[in-house]
Amino acid sequence: MSPTDVQPMSEEPGTPFHELDNYLAIPRVSGLALSPDGARLVTTVATLNDKGTEYRTALWELDPAGQKHAHRITRSAKGETGAVFAADGNLYFTSARPDPESPDADPVSALWVLPSGGGEARVALSRAGGVSGLLAAKNAEVMFVTASVLAGSTDEDNDEERRKVRKDNKVAAILHSGYPVRHWDADLGPAQPRLFAVEPGAEPEPGKPGTVDAVPPVKLRNLTPEAGSALRDAETVVSPDGKTLYSSYTKPLAGADSRAVLVAIDVVTGTRRVLLDTEGMNYFPGPVSPDGRTLAVLSQRETTPQRAPVVALHLLDTSSDGGELAPLAAGWDRWPQPAVWLPDGSALLVTADEDGASPVFRIPVPGTAGTAGGDGAPVRLTADAAAYTDVAVAPDGGSAYALRSSYEFPTEVVRIDLASGEVTRLPAPAERPAYRGTLERVETTAADGTRVPGYLALPGGASAGSPAPLLLWIHGGPLGSWNAWTWRWNPWLLVARGYAVLLPDPALSTGYGQEYIQRGWGEWGNAPYLDLMALTDAVVRRADIDQTRTAAMGGSFGGYMANWVAGHTGRFKAIVTHASLWALDQFVPTTDSAHYWLKEMTAEMAAENSPHLHVEKIRTPMLVIHGDKDYRVPIGEGLRLWYELLSKSQLPVDENGETDHRFLYFPDESHWILQPQHTKVWYGVVEHFLAKNLLAKDIPVPEELGL
Repeated sequence: MSPTDVQPMSEEPGTPFHELDNYLAIPRVSGLALSPDGARLVTTVATLNDKGTEYRTALWELDPAGQKHAHRITRSAKGETGAVFAADGNLYFTSARPDPESPDADPVSALWVLPSGGGEARVALSRAGGVSGLLAAKNAEVMFVTASVLAGSTDEDNDEERRKVRKDNKVAAILHSGYPVRHWDADLGPAQPRLFAVEPGAEPEPGKPGTVDAVPPVKLRNLTPEAGSALRDAETVVSPDGKTLYSSYTKPLAGADSRAVLVAIDVVTGTRRVLLDTEGMNYFPGPVSPDGRTLAVLSQRETTPQRAPVVALHLLDTSSDGGELAPLAAGWDRWPQPAVWLPDGSALLVTADEDGASPVFRIPVPGTAGTAGGDGAPVRLTADAAAYTDVAVAPDGGSAYALRSSYEFPTEVVRIDLASGEVTRLPAPAERPAYRGTLERVETTAADGTRVPGYLALPGGASAGSPAPLLLWIHGGPLGSWNAWTWRWNPWLLVARGYAVLLPDPALSTGYGQEYIQRGWGEWGNAPYLDLMALTDAVVRRADIDQTRTAAMGGSFGGYMANWVAGHTGRFKAIVTHASLWALDQFVPTTDSAHYWLKEMTAEMAAENSPHLHVEKIRTPMLVIHGDKDYRVPIGEGLRLWYELLSKSQLPVDENGETDHRFLYFPDESHWILQPQHTKVWYGVVEHFLAKNLLAKDIPVPEELGL
């Protein structure tokens, strides 16, 4: 392969990554539910519809023993999500598919049940506002749902009437009295989330004949009628006996600020008591111990412009009022996510970012049976460089199940032997997609002596005689890590075209300790930028990388950094900036969470780190990408960036209205490009822009653009 032989997407596909239609058709796995007896595993699989315009979801069952093939257990045009097993083995999920018993009713996201003994799924509960989340007690036949109600509704019937009035009169207006009013890509209000208990409904009419499979109706009891907006984005868990719900609860503060307190909701009475409420701290519930006496609690210290957040794990004694909050794994320099208790209560399984992976850890609980006086130090169970989520433990405590992904494969279901740490991939709904190339761990040392790591994805033909052009990809967050498969920023699509892709974890990345985050806090244009350049310098010194043909790309914070890079160096041939922060003085008060960002930087710090103040130095062609429905990084950032590039950069619009910059605008997309047909356009335009500026090749833009 010659240095300019980067293959366009129209070439004959050798892997799914050589053709965008094939890439988009790769099945996508998410979510995991384990039955109470440990005999059934259920996951959700999304597949592309025939038109290539949306994904349809279905529930699939896998054999925990790994002996039988995976098989599909639901099928509908609307799809199914949120699978949860009840204590009796019935499988509950949500779906907007039509109810066969009420074919004329407007479809809503209803609660469906698939009986453990077999047969077809049926609607367990349908309501005008739909159902959004499910919870089930482990040891009691008790179910709970999260569902929205209009703020002024007095009961379920009144809520349905109010919704009908808004719909019939085509009213979309929302009157706000608090903050926030938007979240990511959603307009908040007038509906607010509530927690409901699912309870037996009215008794059937006496003497009315029916079949033997007839089941009594159910109804909802509102456990949080006075919650207001406190349960928006809340995390909630249920005790094993189903008698108590533990939830984060948003507490409003002065100055349009808020923080999360921890509450307990008595299911019988509906009374709520505050368990943890500390100034400067947010609390979120983890799982409840098997005996119901101990709650895992995650705390997050609020930030200041000088101090990064700190995440810590604790145990709370819930057996009496005023229980003590005790640290677990104190001093562990990672940010744990508690997943599940072992059945004997001796330890918690958690996940945490760790040096380019997100393994499963076991944290012994001091003083419990089986810990032998252990001090609660975390023990890493999974040794591979993969990211684990949705961990569930078998009833015998000998194994766990989880979702696993890495840059070598998308999400899949695995079994983990808790004694040896051995991980086994279970028979899956689809095979792993093959890619051509290699993945390497790379690192360098920053000027301050800090190790800066990353991944490098290389095309198979890269060599000293045929060096590959390099794409620097900058992750978002910024509190995150390149450690898991991503559909939105997938390096193998560009590797299939002959590019090398560098995925660094600069300052502010998670999995490298608190100090690694702190060294970039409030100074985005300093350590994070210098780390990125240092690792790029190290990689371009390789013989198989062509240092004369490089580009930088990023989204969200990565887009911010791409903008910062553009104003501080001319080393790159092209820059792609997606959903990016441009003018921090404008961004902070207009984002959906201004109260958070005001704690990130002072006005002086924002001015020191704002890319827009360096627009006159930009001499690199930039591809700006933004969605109009992006509420986290409002469209004003993209619009201002575009105008200022054309009017103030060193590549302005000429007298004929021409420019080397480009603006890819999506009127109906948000922070992410979610619609498959738009994903295809996104990658197609990016490839066109890179080929033009790095390779001097003219690859057509997608024909759907009509250009």
